[in-house]
Amino acid sequence: MATTTTPSLSAVTKPLAATHSPSLPTLNHSISGLFGSHSKAPRTSLKLRAAASDAGGGSALGAAISSSIAASSIGASKDVLDFETGVFAKEKISLAGRDEYIVRGGRNLFPLLPVAFKGIKQIGVIGWGSQGPAQAQNLRDSLAEAKSDITVKIGLRKGSRSFEEARAAGFKEENGTLGDIWETVAGSDLVLLLISDSAQADNYEKIFSHMKPNSILGLSHGFLLGHLQSLDLDFPENISVIAVCPKGMGPSVRRLYVQGKEINGAGINSSFAVHQDVDGRATDVALGWSVALGSPFTFATTLEEEYKSDIFGERGRGILLGAVHGIVESLFRRYTEKGMNEDLAYKNTVESITGVISRTISTKGMLAVYNALSEEGKKEFQAAYSASFYPCMDILYECYEDVATGSEIRSVVLAGRRFYEKEGLPAFPMGNIDQTRMWKVGEKVRSTRAAEDLGPLHPFTAGVYIACMMAQIEILRKKGHSYSEIINESVIESVDSLNPFMHARGVSFMVDNCSTTARLGSRKWAPRFDYILTQQALVAVDSSTPINQDLISNFLSDPVHQAIKVCAQLRPTLDISVTADADFVRPELRQGGT
Repeated sequence: MATTTTPSLSAVTKPLAATHSPSLPTLNHSISGLFGSHSKAPRTSLKLRAAASDAGGGSALGAAISSSIAASSIGASKDVLDFETGVFAKEKISLAGRDEYIVRGGRNLFPLLPVAFKGIKQIGVIGWGSQGPAQAQNLRDSLAEAKSDITVKIGLRKGSRSFEEARAAGFKEENGTLGDIWETVAGSDLVLLLISDSAQADNYEKIFSHMKPNSILGLSHGFLLGHLQSLDLDFPENISVIAVCPKGMGPSVRRLYVQGKEINGAGINSSFAVHQDVDGRATDVALGWSVALGSPFTFATTLEEEYKSDIFGERGRGILLGAVHGIVESLFRRYTEKGMNEDLAYKNTVESITGVISRTISTKGMLAVYNALSEEGKKEFQAAYSASFYPCMDILYECYEDVATGSEIRSVVLAGRRFYEKEGLPAFPMGNIDQTRMWKVGEKVRSTRAAEDLGPLHPFTAGVYIACMMAQIEILRKKGHSYSEIINESVIESVDSLNPFMHARGVSFMVDNCSTTARLGSRKWAPRFDYILTQQALVAVDSSTPINQDLISNFLSDPVHQAIKVCAQLRPTLDISVTADADFVRPELRQGGT
């Protein structure tokens, strides 16, 4: 399934071909061509290669056309990102019949980091939020192991309370590894911009003005590109722009890196992108960055595709947070209204999803959840899946549109500005959700839970959750995203990164303490999933609406299962270990501002 390609002598710069994202099929009216790209052609060392037709596309988009879609291929042509690296070995893998290219990580590759980072004397890590602490420490430790003299320096604004935490992590003003944000930007050859999305939107001009010519801007999210596109702007032409995007929140990136010191390749997968390459170094620098973070494998994307899939699926809106939040709220209410006691209802919703369902998907895939059920349980799963798939897809489709057209990005920027007093109006910071009855019940359940208790496998809950996960997969697939990106954004990041933390501390704790963009997204979209499931899916079940057997058949035979199996083979053997007191609160939330 995997082929190793010997690296070329040097990274080469190749033009990026125009992308052609297959439109969604007609559903009573034309909806094709909604998401045309308006970005400028980037200078990049990634190239797009046309791949063979991808036959078999999983579930249908509409109940009325499910049979015909299931019998046809999905899209006549796909584009596959290829890249050239002069440092690391590139592998070709086949995911559901589509070739993709990756670089495996591992601590055995750390000696290659000085070569990958050729010309870099200082890496500036800007910000100390979710990703900043993890990436800075992982980079520092990996470079030390490689016996490199590259300095990793934290840049914070003067007066930031995060100085104290950075010092506690071993970064010091005295040895030049901690300092003022603008001095750090100006003195760094690689600037990793890890401040919040809204802060990037408000400060990008000053950041660009302080960067050295021919330096490299590193992003871990494509939000800034989306914001610039909305203003018809682009990055300065005298810098390279790359991205390495770990498919997990910062605490997971650090925790698995530390846990995996004895297990080669343990960590969180990452995507990488080269948006702009001024001197031919960008690809190897990006891959070196990802290897240094401890990524088990790194796959290629574009900065635009990354922000679409990330904001849509990850940052609070889709299955990773907003959807799961809405699902458990809806089901907890349903179960208690039907007479289930509150403790059991919590276990059959939150604990079931974040525990046994996630662990099973992580190690064996979604089909293993279904196959673990009794015959009666499978019928209950099918009823829930059939009733929930299209209502979830309805919300997810709308969310993808909002992200792709820039509406969701503008919403995040404006919300960030409402956190402060302006125009004579008061500040409106986000409040917490953890004081409602459901989350108080969760506190009680967790306080008496055995350490290894993963909760019950509830068939109805499993059906709703997996239906939503499959609907998200289908949207991303129809929009032309690679299987690597789809699986990592919709499955792996959920079950291997976020859900274990939610199992330890609760969904509400995650909603109240994750990134600003994710917290905003969950608050905006979770109620939509809650309402549509309550008003449509659960009503359909209670009305004994016939199960859509085409949907069930498509789920059982979907090619994504084979693709997940391949990705699972690339997965390290180490499961993330999260204790009940695991701290992943962002410093500014814990301290009341930075």
